[in-house]
Amino acid sequence: MKKIALILFIAFASAKAFSQKSIDIKDAAKHIGDSVTVCSKVFTTRYLDQAGITFLNVGGAYPDNLLTIVIKGEDRKKFKDAPEDAFKDKNICVTGTIIDYKGKPEIAVTDPAQIKISDK
Repeated sequence: MKKIALILFIAFASAKAFSQKSIDIKDAAKHIGDSVTVCSKVFTTRYLDQAGITFLNVGGAYPDNLLTIVIKGEDRKKFKDAPEDAFKDKNICVTGTIIDYKGKPEIAVTDPAQIKISDK
């Protein structure tokens, strides 16, 4: 019985992980509230030392970026390398829920596994 429950749990968790909708970076603003995967280039980055926040500007350079990825202090510590250096000028795929922050789409990353370097 325990084996069946474990198998069902793993199957459900796997299905949930793969149910992310992949969208084009140009459509990010149309998916506020959706959990998605977006792939594009990181054009500019910024680390605000005082606030402990990292910004990755995807799909264009700030302020013309199509999506902002935000990594806050405690979550930033989970990354092996400084995210603003590791991802700058790289093509990445990021998974998370898009929120609206002052009229622009944003994804808050809380786990390094949410960002993958892509060969696209």
